[in-house]
Amino acid sequence: SSEIAHSATGIDIHPGAQIGPSFFIDHGTGVVIGETAIIGERVRIYQAVTLGAKRFPADEDGQLQKGHPRHPIVENDVVIYAGATILGRITIGQGSTIGGNVWLTRSVPAGCNLTQANLLQQDDCSKK
Repeated sequence: SSEIAHSATGIDIHPGAQIGPSFFIDHGTGVVIGETAIIGERVRIYQAVTLGAKRFPADEDGQLQKGHPRHPIVENDVVIYAGATILGRITIGQGSTIGGNVWLTRSVPAGCNLTQANLLQQDDCSKK
């Protein structure tokens, strides 16, 4: 079960997450992958990466509604470096690189190289 895997590895992958072939986690401690995350082929992530929800939708009575798409879509051939936090139903485009400790709540296009410096300069991303 996912609880046994988490206690043995420090990695928390919800059983509902969809993960493509050749997915690789390097130094996995602290990795969290949410229920509705979709991860493409040949994706690599490093320690302390979160693919999480930005919020839970609620019904008219304020009850949280699970099962709605609320976690990121990571397309093929993406690399996400240590400590990155990616929240919400956003898309990380094919072949992109997300740098260490980046906090991201918006989609990025294919081939993007997003770093803290890009974010501080309010640059969308630099192409590889």
